[in-house]
Amino acid sequence: MFSLNSRKLFARIAENWFAKVLSVFIALLLFVFHRMSTLEDRFLSVPLAVEANALFIPASSYTRIIKVTIRGDANSIYPILEDDIEAYIDLKKYDAGGWYRVPVQVRKKGTALGVEPLEISVDPMEISLQLDQKTSKYVPLTAGLRGNVESGYDFVSYTLTPTQVVIDGPMNVVGAVSELYTDVVDLEGRKEDFSVMVNVLNRDPLIVIRGNGMTEFRGFIRPSVPVRNIDEIPIVFHGLAGSLEGVPDIKTGSVRLEGDQALLDQFVPPPDFLSVDCSPVTGPGEYTLPVTVNLPPGLSLVRREPQRVTLAVSPGDEAP
Repeated sequence: MFSLNSRKLFARIAENWFAKVLSVFIALLLFVFHRMSTLEDRFLSVPLAVEANALFIPASSYTRIIKVTIRGDANSIYPILEDDIEAYIDLKKYDAGGWYRVPVQVRKKGTALGVEPLEISVDPMEISLQLDQKTSKYVPLTAGLRGNVESGYDFVSYTLTPTQVVIDGPMNVVGAVSELYTDVVDLEGRKEDFSVMVNVLNRDPLIVIRGNGMTEFRGFIRPSVPVRNIDEIPIVFHGLAGSLEGVPDIKTGSVRLEGDQALLDQFVPPPDFLSVDCSPVTGPGEYTLPVTVNLPPGLSLVRREPQRVTLAVSPGDEAP
């Protein structure tokens, strides 16, 4: 009896089997299409991570932001954090410089783990870049200055601490760097010494600055001292014996004076302002003698030219 019923059941199942299989297949397709139609796309922009070895690193510009498309159930994909989808390229297998096309890979973390269904695609799919040997070197720093100090003051000097930094990068890029500048230091309106921490500017993303990328700037400001240059001042020679004649190689000089502005403006060099004492001359020959400046009170000498003159001395006519 049981065998008879089984044969009848099998016969019923086998009856019109093609139509039944086709119906199941169509139902499955409809389910899949329906499921696909309910999936949504979400677009992310994530930074591209570079995994390189210690010897060769990127030496050319490349796309640093990757467009990532994740597709799945709306309730599943929108809670995913952007930081949990990581796009990266693996350069560790390359052991020589040159140009390469490297596929962009995706790594799921955190909230992206265990989400099904989840389709992930990236744009671009490959990155073309050049690899070069990694190197390091010390580079001096130069301050970037802007503006003027308060009127009546001079910006005299500055120091940086540290004065240089170490940079890492591809050999061809690092070799072309001779100095790095700091961020702008504003001098406008300042009238006393000051100190400020400033960033070291790095305009090349292929270079990495070791440390915190900052330096201490100290500026030194002093009150201005009025100065005046006076040229073509006659040099007076005195004390030469009457039996000798002297011919100097230079007959006029110049000075640079500093002091009160009113004194500088009113000052007129007297006839013996620049003088040479010839009393050490004892006979014919060449003598190098110092030039003396007869400086009035209230003024300071910054520079004089010449400091010495050469006097060619020869016998002169006897005085009557």
